[in-house]
Amino acid sequence: MTQDPYHYALIARAIDHIGETKAAQPRLDDVAEAVGLSPAHFQRVFSQWVGVSPKRYQQYLTLDHAKTLLRDRFTVLDTAHEAGLSGSGRLHDLFLRWEAMSPGDYAVGGAGLTIHWDWSDTPFGEALAMATERGLCGLAFTAEVGRAEAMRDMRARWPKAEYQQSPDVIAPLLGAALGGKGETALHLIGAPFQIKVWEALLNIPSGHVTTYSEIARKIGSPKAVRAVGTAVGRNPISWLIPCHRALRKSGGLGGYHWGLPVKRAMLAWESARLEGEAS
Repeated sequence: MTQDPYHYALIARAIDHIGETKAAQPRLDDVAEAVGLSPAHFQRVFSQWVGVSPKRYQQYLTLDHAKTLLRDRFTVLDTAHEAGLSGSGRLHDLFLRWEAMSPGDYAVGGAGLTIHWDWSDTPFGEALAMATERGLCGLAFTAEVGRAEAMRDMRARWPKAEYQQSPDVIAPLLGAALGGKGETALHLIGAPFQIKVWEALLNIPSGHVTTYSEIARKIGSPKAVRAVGTAVGRNPISWLIPCHRALRKSGGLGGYHWGLPVKRAMLAWESARLEGEAS
């Protein structure tokens, strides 16, 4: 994945325009004008980022696309791992190694823990990345919520930890996580139930989706759909733990902690990349 915040900012503006004028089915020229580029330049930049035409991408951003994903690319979590989907299906050239803090460590709110952090550019806008000595423990996107809210949200999860801005620590970790080579270590900080939900999310292959109720069934709590939804929303490591791949049974996107435009962009990006690999 190429790190290019300009491309994301451009597409975010295009998404806003498409959403506002969806009923009119805006043409390429209209969207290009709305983002301040010539049609040819917009088409080229857009295709470089997402791999398909703006028109095709527009189709991916609709509710109908989410319903199509549920029909054609719904992942039954019992078989995803056995089929190799959770490994080869991820569109990142990385290997995720993860471990969870003990319940006791979680209960004390990060006391005695040093958490390094920094702001970083990503294909989905600016992100706040956090890490312990064991790996990435937080990844929040600021495009819709802003820096102050992202920082407040993340620090509230581990209120007793020591925080230190450390660009030299964060840069290599996030570089690997966003498409570099080698292993990416994750340090999950959450309650035991949340950890179960996040582990299930890690088994959803890129370009595919599941439902909150399917996750609840997979972790042995079929009636806890609402609690699963809450745990999905509390995932501290967005994108790498793919909470954006959890949808409602109806095909609705549900919520997304860092804003639905970011969730739509992630799903559309993955779908386009998967289609490109298959062609």
